[in-house]
Amino acid sequence: MSSDHVPEASSEQVPETIHVTTDEQLRAVSNLTRHRIMAVLRFEPATITQIAERVGLAKGSSSYHVRLLERAGLIKVVRTRKVRGVIERYYAMAARGIVLPESSEGGPDVLMRHAVADLEAAPVDGERHVRMAHLRLTEEQFAELGARLNALADEYRELSDPSLPDTSLVFALFHPGTRARTERDAT
Repeated sequence: MSSDHVPEASSEQVPETIHVTTDEQLRAVSNLTRHRIMAVLRFEPATITQIAERVGLAKGSSSYHVRLLERAGLIKVVRTRKVRGVIERYYAMAARGIVLPESSEGGPDVLMRHAVADLEAAPVDGERHVRMAHLRLTEEQFAELGARLNALADEYRELSDPSLPDTSLVFALFHPGTRARTERDAT
């Protein structure tokens, strides 16, 4: 079995973030299956077959979703090898993180929808830490808490070890809509 390799991108060559700016990119990240594929590729490259196995998809479906993510520039081929006359491609995230557009329809709230779906799909006998707290903060406290949460997430992302099981950290810090606006939107 011969092997032709494209050099893997080192972490220094991978951009820190990709800003989702096009409709194609937004549609790509808005899909739960593609979200789960990107989660598989978060720490290490994988082939279509490996992605299909980890996400629980048919190989053809996995290939379809991977092509859409690649076309949107969110994932890329980082290595190839020839296996029994067929070129096997290894895909990885095109950047360490994805930045969604600010609150617009289909914007950051898509992350919360995906997080809830992932939480619902997680084993019920596994350890979880889920909490919601209603706070009353000054704008300065609000900004400070947001910065601290981001710094904590970044600190633990740096400690991530690809050999360990996946762990998801999701948080949302926001000012809820006022009661009058919520009632008006309901009618």
